[in-house]
Amino acid sequence: MVQRLFFVLIALTLFSITGCSNGGETTKVSIDRINAEEVLSLDPDADVFQYEGVIYKTNIDWVEELSLTKDVQIGEIKTKNDTDTNFKDEMANKLPVGAKIFSAKERGDILIVEVEGEILKYLAIVEG
Repeated sequence: MVQRLFFVLIALTLFSITGCSNGGETTKVSIDRINAEEVLSLDPDADVFQYEGVIYKTNIDWVEELSLTKDVQIGEIKTKNDTDTNFKDEMANKLPVGAKIFSAKERGDILIVEVEGEILKYLAIVEG
């Protein structure tokens, strides 16, 4: 009797595992990107720029409190757009043209911008 119950439990376990599989397909998790228009509609005074299709925003309290180290330069602000919300890569609404963009050693979702000796921290704005 115990042996039969054991085999039934194993069969049910295997059936459950097999029934819950996705047939060998991979599951893709994606993060949707928010555009400049969405960010600026929520905060019209936001200081933002776009890099590799992602909008980055500064003046976020918890980000400002982080101790971050500037890593390699990955770009610079090439154009300024303070008239509308149609942004392209390396375009900012408040940063001056020529501001240097650096990665942060400690975090991949924060970029560091250096403007006339001042360091600003920008967080990637994404929705998941």
